[in-house]
Amino acid sequence: MRVWIIVLCVLIVVGIGVRLAFAGPVPDVGTTAPDFSLPSESGAPVSLKDYRSKWVVLYFYPKDFTTGCTIEAHNFQRDQDQYAKKNAVVIGVSVDSADSHKQFCAKEGLNFKLLADTDHKVSTEYGSVMNFGVTQVAARHTFIIDPEGKIAKSYTSVDPNKHSEEVLAALDELEKK
Repeated sequence: MRVWIIVLCVLIVVGIGVRLAFAGPVPDVGTTAPDFSLPSESGAPVSLKDYRSKWVVLYFYPKDFTTGCTIEAHNFQRDQDQYAKKNAVVIGVSVDSADSHKQFCAKEGLNFKLLADTDHKVSTEYGSVMNFGVTQVAARHTFIIDPEGKIAKSYTSVDPNKHSEEVLAALDELEKK
């Protein structure tokens, strides 16, 4: 009986692994970041070009109210003062609706922008769409965009528990260049 349970668990994990697929390549470091305009949690449109002259931490995340996404958002929120001192803004993007983002921000005390990419266009341009079975979500990717609008660094493997500290350290290094 135990062997059958183990075999079943392995088949389920392999099956899920096969259904997880990413769409498209991420933009290369040094290239111009794809511009966009998406509705924020307030419904107001936010464009990348609005942040020229600032560092932008553009992070894609799978789903509002999930454990990893909540941890990652809390850590970015905790470090907002440090980002401001570095002339940097944090912007989150997922395929959830603006209303979902509004509720997420209210419940979790977030005061940075969360953008609704409900048609998955921006997530696709950044190579950050993940097929999860029959559903598409944003993959957990982050891009640091320099004040001139170029991609300075990208992360395609993110640990939500320590990612904000990792990004702050990268901003320190990038500012030295």
